[in-house]
Amino acid sequence: MSKEIESKIGSTIYNRIHSVQMPQVERQRALNALYEADLFVEGFIRAAKKIEQLTERLFLRPALKP
Repeated sequence: MSKEIESKIGSTIYNRIHSVQMPQVERQRALNALYEADLFVEGFIRAAKKIEQLTERLFLRPALKP
């Protein structure tokens, strides 16, 4: 897991996962779930920004000169 993603999600969550007594397999599943959730959110944000840019271009009408 990259340190960049860990810092984005928050080291507190990672510290809690590492402090809980659980099998290594379960710990890895939890970390993978955080990683996948981060990817999903990043993708959703990018799509929302692209839609916003697209609507700005479609609905931006040039002003008529008097």
